[in-house]
Amino acid sequence: MRADNPLADRVALVTGASRGIGRAVAIALAGKGAKVYVNYLANEEMAKKTVEDIKAGGGLGFLAPFDVSDAKQVADAIGGIVKKTGRIDILVNNAGLTKDGLLMRMKEDDWDAVMNVNLRGTFLATRAVIRHMIKARYGRIVNVVSVVGQGGREGQANYAASKAGIEGFTRSVAREVARRNITVNAVAPGFIQTDLTARLDEKTRQSILGQIPLGRFGAPEEVAALVTWLSSEAASYITGAVIPINGGIYM
Repeated sequence: MRADNPLADRVALVTGASRGIGRAVAIALAGKGAKVYVNYLANEEMAKKTVEDIKAGGGLGFLAPFDVSDAKQVADAIGGIVKKTGRIDILVNNAGLTKDGLLMRMKEDDWDAVMNVNLRGTFLATRAVIRHMIKARYGRIVNVVSVVGQGGREGQANYAASKAGIEGFTRSVAREVARRNITVNAVAPGFIQTDLTARLDEKTRQSILGQIPLGRFGAPEEVAALVTWLSSEAASYITGAVIPINGGIYM
């Protein structure tokens, strides 16, 4: 394994990889030598663009369309990847959904939708790959959580609860599989330059920036670098950790 390709011959699946953090993670993993499966649900055009960019950089990328909240679709898709490649070495649970609103006005459907994608989706994908990782006695799982799950944010009770749930899930699964040479960690981004932050009005944007000690939003590539490192042998003694990458907004 060459130093410039520390993930050579590894097979990775990144959920929600058509844009934002997931897209950056998929490209970064491929840049380090991994064969990357790019999951998406509806945004096929952007998912194809992610794969095209991976290939343009000399990497290996493949489309993996499925709904992370649907148990059969998850099992069939992951089974198909394993049938083709023989294994999945790296899973990045990044797929996420927001449906914001104050709790007193929040619809049950909005609560359920966020939980189904964020928390249930992480559970389903992890459960589907874990048996293959246990058999191989190797695996790297990285879950993308959020500073909102740690510090809370008004209007995002459903999102915060789902991300906090993934933190507990991360620690529990890490204990279950550690002796099989499988690490399970989470990264907790703060405000990152994505489509979501791009929609903020200037007043809200300046208010948030004023709360960030480093004085700026993060870049998806910065989160991707952390995820890629956690997916490598360099992080083989780290498991059950939730690592913040938030510019200091929550310490």
